Amino acid sequence: MDIVEIATHLIDEDSDQPRYQFDEEALQELMRSIEELGLLSPIKVRTTDNGRYKIIYGNRRYKACQTLDRKTIPCIVSDVTDDLEIYLEQIAENLTREGFSPIEEAEAFNKLLTDTRFSSSTKFLSSKLGKPESYIKNKCELLKFGKAVKKLIVSGTEIRKDKLTEDQLLPLKNLQLEHRDPLALIIARDELPVSDVKKIARLFMDADISTGTKDKLLYKSGRDLLETWSVYEHNRKERAKRAAEADSEQGAATAKKERVERVKEPLVKEKLQRLITSLPTHTPLTTEAISSLESVLGEERSSLLADMDKLIEQLENHLADWRTIRERAQ
Repeated sequence: MDIVEIATHLIDEDSDQPRYQFDEEALQELMRSIEELGLLSPIKVRTTDNGRYKIIYGNRRYKACQTLDRKTIPCIVSDVTDDLEIYLEQIAENLTREGFSPIEEAEAFNKLLTDTRFSSSTKFLSSKLGKPESYIKNKCELLKFGKAVKKLIVSGTEIRKDKLTEDQLLPLKNLQLEHRDPLALIIARDELPVSDVKKIARLFMDADISTGTKDKLLYKSGRDLLETWSVYEHNRKERAKRAAEADSEQGAATAKKERVERVKEPLVKEKLQRLITSLPTHTPLTTEAISSLESVLGEERSSLLADMDKLIEQLENHLADWRTIRERAQ
């Protein structure tokens, strides 16, 4: 990979590149470093018409050198001409650099997904850039917000006044537009942590709260919104508890009614069917069976007679019950 010195006036910035926000303080610090130590990392360029070059990455280093009036800049000259490959390389390089804002990332991903020159998919970008598909999709969700909100979005997770992190904004992404941006500004002003943002988002996602009521809630501070959520959540749980108790009582009453119905109607029928099923079909005793009684003697005969008495008693009891039921059924 050869590094060559190219005249600064022959190099053009790429207006289509994904990074366009440059922190002035960081740029001044880079200029001081270049003055003391020189440019430690070359920029990467590609050739264009008329012997000129266009930057692939290294715009901030180029700006610093240009401001310092350096006549040449160390460069790596690429022979890549495919627009998609160039844009992917620009994004990949910026992802490793500080200062590449979440909105710049989101816009770059969105351009690759929607621009007809690229028409990429999240799966393709994930494989090329080494980022999970969910990472790319979440970044694109930031584009739902308006300009006033976008300019407050910063990298990292630190909660700062009048700034917004990606984690603070994502719970609001599916709210209605008229509520989404005003809430984001309240959250930035009042420095609300992500856990509180999620509670407020649930309040505004609740379909039982009218749009008019939600509109009025936007006049509250972040802390007041949390208090409103707390009261509403308590009331919701109480309503759910009462409903569960009512359902339990109704269920008990229904079960009792079903038990009564079973006693009133099917119980006699069920008992009759069970008795009929358990009794064998009657067949007259044969002479041989009756004669066999003569062979039963002593204690065995006494036991046999006792069993007969028991059987006759049981049958007579059954007969008495069913005659009573039969008479009542007539």
